[in-house]
Amino acid sequence: MTDLKAEQKEIRKQSLLAFLLCAAISVACVLFLPRLISFPSEIGARLAFAIQTSFVHFAIVLLAVRMVSSGRYRSAADIGGAAKGPPSPALAVKAAFLQNTLEQAFLGVGAHLLLASVTGGRWLGLLVASSILFAIGRWSFYRCYPGGAGARAFGMATTALASLACYLVALAMLLGRLFGG
Repeated sequence: MTDLKAEQKEIRKQSLLAFLLCAAISVACVLFLPRLISFPSEIGARLAFAIQTSFVHFAIVLLAVRMVSSGRYRSAADIGGAAKGPPSPALAVKAAFLQNTLEQAFLGVGAHLLLASVTGGRWLGLLVASSILFAIGRWSFYRCYPGGAGARAFGMATTALASLACYLVALAMLLGRLFGG
């Protein structure tokens, strides 16, 4: 049986570590990337940039799909597909990773498009940060999944916080337009 209090404590610890990593990478990308590259200023180019930085999200979803389909192909228990029953223990983590990655990619790409639609300049550095953090988060989530909720919390929080940062900045920009003129 899982020790709920211990798992919750580990989730909080790993989430704090993820927050620190996300803050460091996000701040670095917002402050230093504009010195190295020019971000697009026109809305069409900003949206194109958002889609291009979302390549990481799409590639990891593709990898997760491949892992599940390959696992099904090699397993007599799983070759019938999801409609034939729950995944075997050999496929369960891969299937859970795919499901969670699809959810997180949807939210992440949405965050990219929303942010790029409302702002430009240095804030587009968050799109780069988000892609880096998505890759780190998904790798950690998959690698640590068998260890339980506390073990996978760093990867989950890293993935989610990267998207949340984009959503929060987009919301601030929208509110600034609405109330600030």
